[in-house]
Amino acid sequence: MTDLLSRLLAERPWLLADGATGTNFFAAGLQTGDAPELWNVEHPERVRALHDGFVAAGSDIILTNSFGGTRHRLKLHQAQGRVVELNRRAAEIARESADASGREVVVAGSVGPTGEILVPLGPLSIEDAAAAFEEQARGLAEGGADVLWIETMSSVEELGAAVEGAGRLGLPLATTMSFDTNGRTMMGVTAGQAVGLAEGFTPRPLAVGGNCGTGPGELMAVLIGMAESARDDTVLIAKSNCGIPEYVDGEIRYSGTPELMAEYACLARDLGVRIIGGCCGTTADHVAIMREALESRPAGPKPTMKSVVATLGSVSAGAEQQGENPLGDLPEPSAGRGRRRGRRRGGGDGAPRF
Repeated sequence: MTDLLSRLLAERPWLLADGATGTNFFAAGLQTGDAPELWNVEHPERVRALHDGFVAAGSDIILTNSFGGTRHRLKLHQAQGRVVELNRRAAEIARESADASGREVVVAGSVGPTGEILVPLGPLSIEDAAAAFEEQARGLAEGGADVLWIETMSSVEELGAAVEGAGRLGLPLATTMSFDTNGRTMMGVTAGQAVGLAEGFTPRPLAVGGNCGTGPGELMAVLIGMAESARDDTVLIAKSNCGIPEYVDGEIRYSGTPELMAEYACLARDLGVRIIGGCCGTTADHVAIMREALESRPAGPKPTMKSVVATLGSVSAGAEQQGENPLGDLPEPSAGRGRRRGRRRGGGDGAPRF
C-alpha cells in the first residue's frame, strides 16, 4: 500500500506544511526552559489547538510536538524514561486533529537533534545516537505518525544516525538540515552536500530540504543550490523561519509578515519545491496567507538569486554562493552509517552535518 505522503505528492504539485511549534507555545504559556514535549500529557488541549489552527489554515502536513523527544533531550527534564510515552502521545494528538479535519492530512513525527556532539568530535557514539532515535521513532509510530520527519540537523554523523535509527521502524522518512551559518549548516555542510547525502541514504528519504535558519531569503538561496544539484526525482522541502527574531516590548517577535511568507512560498513553488511551510515564528495566520497565495497566484518563472534578493531582501555572501555554486567536499561520516549509493546530478558525492 502506498503511504499517504507519497500518494499526495503524486496527486498534487505542492503540499503545504505547518508553522512553528515552540514559538507558538511560548505565546500560549510555555515558559523558557520548560519541555514542550511534557505538554503532550500536561496540556494536551493546547497541543491539539495548535494542530487544529494549522489544519484550519490549510496545512496538508502537521508536525508532532516531539522535536526534543530523544532521551538525551528529555534527560534535561528528568523525563528520559518517558521517551516512548511522550512521543506516542505527541503523535496521537496530531492524529486526532488530522482525522477530525475531514480531509487527508499527513502526521509527520518530528525528530530533532539530540543536543549532543557525536564522534569524532564528541562523546556520543553513532550506535548510541541511532538507538536513541529508534526509541523515539517507536513512540511516534505507535501513536500513528505517517512519516518520520528528521529536522534541523547539522552534522553528517547525526543525520546518518537519525536515518539509521528511525529507519528501523519501516515508516517513510523526510530529512531537513538547518543552514544558519553564512549559507551552511553549523558544521559547514553546503546545499549540494546535504541533498547528495540524503539521496544516498538507505532507506532513501521521500523528501529532503532545509528548515529553520535565518529567514526566507537565506533558505531560498540554499534551496536554489539544492535544486541545481538534486536528482530529477528528489522532492525538496522548504520550511523557513518567519524572518529573524527581534526583541520588541519585552518579548521576542519575528520580523516576517504573512505577506513576506506568501512571497517566499510562491518563490519556493516556482523553484519546484514540493513541500512548503514555515518554522520559528510562523503562525496559523501566516500559513493561511501562504495557502491563499499558492492557490491564487499563477506560477512564475524559476527564481534566480537576483529575484530572491529583490523580493525577500539581501542574503549573506555564503548563502548567495550556495545558490550559485552548491557543490563542495566534506569527509565521509566517521562510521559506516547512513550508507550512500549513487551520485547526484553534477557529479561527485555529497555530505551534510548537524
